[in-house]
Amino acid sequence: MHCPFCRHTDTRVLDSRVTDDGSSIRRRRSCGECGRRFTTAEQMQLTIAKRNGTVEPFVRDKAVAGVRKACKGRPVTEDQLARLGQEVEDSLRCAGWAEVPAHEVGLAILTPLRELDEVAYLRFASVYRAFTSAEDFEAEIVAMRLEHAVPADT
Repeated sequence: MHCPFCRHTDTRVLDSRVTDDGSSIRRRRSCGECGRRFTTAEQMQLTIAKRNGTVEPFVRDKAVAGVRKACKGRPVTEDQLARLGQEVEDSLRCAGWAEVPAHEVGLAILTPLRELDEVAYLRFASVYRAFTSAEDFEAEIVAMRLEHAVPADT
């Protein structure tokens, strides 16, 4: 770890604490050269296991980019997309996977996108679930209508 003040590499950890949400570790450090103190945060690297066998780091912007295409022309703000991206990342982290299978990313996107905008959801789902006919769209719309018809407290 380089000191942010003098760039010296000899730093010492004074204190480590898990953040309130448990997603990262906060470390208080001291530089052995200049003596100044600073804080670092460590977070587990979320990795995605792709279908071809490769593994790559999860990039929230990449997930949001696919959703942004589905939201084109819809009344969805960048703020809403950023919140959706955070929600997707949080749900993937909470799932406890060592490596998240790529298809789980799409599944994690579907629910919050459906709540955000149903048309964008249908667009995204049609690509993600590989709809091949109008009947696939009709079946999804029927399922959405049935879900709206069922009271939430049952």
